Amino acid sequence: MLNRHQSRILHLLFAFAAGFISVLLFHQGMLIFLNQINFTQFPVYPTNPTQPFGIPAILSMAFWGGVWGIVLVIVTLSLRKQLSYWLTVLLFGALAPTAVFLFVVSPLKGMPVAGGWDFRLIATGLMLNGAWGLGTALLLQLAVNKVSRAKKR
Repeated sequence: MLNRHQSRILHLLFAFAAGFISVLLFHQGMLIFLNQINFTQFPVYPTNPTQPFGIPAILSMAFWGGVWGIVLVIVTLSLRKQLSYWLTVLLFGALAPTAVFLFVVSPLKGMPVAGGWDFRLIATGLMLNGAWGLGTALLLQLAVNKVSRAKKR
């Protein structure tokens, strides 16, 4: 039996894993959809090396998805059993990572702030990250439910 502290750590590990996997399934799945309808044409599962470590871009995105998964869980912990939880994870997922990318990461990489206010770029970010947020919450919910059922046995 896990104590409260161990349970919280396990929950955060699940949150990281859910965020990581959600990038691979939901974020990139939405990108495939957006590419198919010609809304955008970003590469899916990009393997180009990132700086400074040369890690494939998709693994870097998935890692940061895991980190954001932890933040998502911390922000929404008190809402988990409420109906507003799903709206909150959608909005948090869409807004927080997109804003950080547009206003922090892009300028650090020498790109224009907010993608030069390109509507398609902003909308793509909101949709990709919104899908990521919902996917992360869904995967986390599945993991937590599985652990809860296993505890009851």
